[in-house]
Amino acid sequence: MELEIWNARERRDEARWRAVHEAWAEREVCAHPGYVRLFAGERDEPLAAYARTRDGFVLYPFLLRPIDAPHLSDGGTPAYDITSPYGGSGGAFHEGVDEVGAKEFWLAFDEFCRSRRVVSEFCRLHLFPDQLLPYPGRVQPRLVNVVRDLHTPPEQMWREFEHKVRKNVNRARREGVTVEVDESADHLDDFLRIYQVTMHRRQAADGYHFPRSFFTTLLRDLPGQAVLFHARHAGRVVSTELVLVSDRNMYSFLGGTDEEAFDLRPNDLLKFEIFHWGRQRGRSRFILGGGYTPDDGIFRYKRAFAPDNLVTYSTGSRVLDPARYDRLTRDHHAEAVRLDPGWQPDPHFFPQYRQQLPARGAGGATATGTG
Repeated sequence: MELEIWNARERRDEARWRAVHEAWAEREVCAHPGYVRLFAGERDEPLAAYARTRDGFVLYPFLLRPIDAPHLSDGGTPAYDITSPYGGSGGAFHEGVDEVGAKEFWLAFDEFCRSRRVVSEFCRLHLFPDQLLPYPGRVQPRLVNVVRDLHTPPEQMWREFEHKVRKNVNRARREGVTVEVDESADHLDDFLRIYQVTMHRRQAADGYHFPRSFFTTLLRDLPGQAVLFHARHAGRVVSTELVLVSDRNMYSFLGGTDEEAFDLRPNDLLKFEIFHWGRQRGRSRFILGGGYTPDDGIFRYKRAFAPDNLVTYSTGSRVLDPARYDRLTRDHHAEAVRLDPGWQPDPHFFPQYRQQLPARGAGGATATGTG
């Protein structure tokens, strides 16, 4: 198997990557070069591993990141690790690849990793395993995601909603809330106004406070695959959502609701109309996502739209250079303890050497999560 590595910042590579993506039946947004490039830091490389087999192909988008903190110099030899872009839709996508082809791909990819001194790999795996090659490392279930089946006839879908959703949709309609599709992003400013206020209200982490350029680039580079939907009341946008659209799946990406409009229940109607829009266009599923923690308020809100269609989101991880991984981890833990003698590592964080360092004398605070 001949493995090709494409860089989304190289014009020729991007053209080949786009051609494969456009010809692919699934056209998953997270595998588009414009999407991967959007999440690459200045020194990261937005890459895809591509290989053809007799009956199909593999396309694995990922970010190659330098491990370059001063206390992780490890003798001055460069080292890297791999992660997937934001969102739970990563992994090695394939079309028509059998077990033998999968094994050959991972062998070829591991050789690339050795050549680039890759220490570890962390992947946010796509929800639907039938679209992915089996992951060769540790697969760990995380949170539950809510998935709305769009093939369900409208009357049955309405019955499947929890009572509060039906009640809220009806209320929004009585209050005169309407929903519009904004495929040309004419009302991006309304989206940004509500999204930014929503992130501040929820005290979201810094990583969710995307600049305007993030959205303009996403909407420009993925026409038709990033679509804005707005709920209006009395002419004003009061709830809004940016939806990612693949050929089979749709994803609730980012959005928010004006706090003063909560009583109008605009977001329930907005979701309902997005389902209808996707069904009319032949999409199969709308992935609402999950919560921040198991069974929190955000998860319960989403579950009300599809109480019986819950899918577990998983991550994949593996150590490709165990000796160097251990050295980096020891150096990182030593630096953390130097800054705060009471610091304790989070054993669930991967890779260990990327845990957030404590502020000096922080009293043993730890970082949680992965990646």
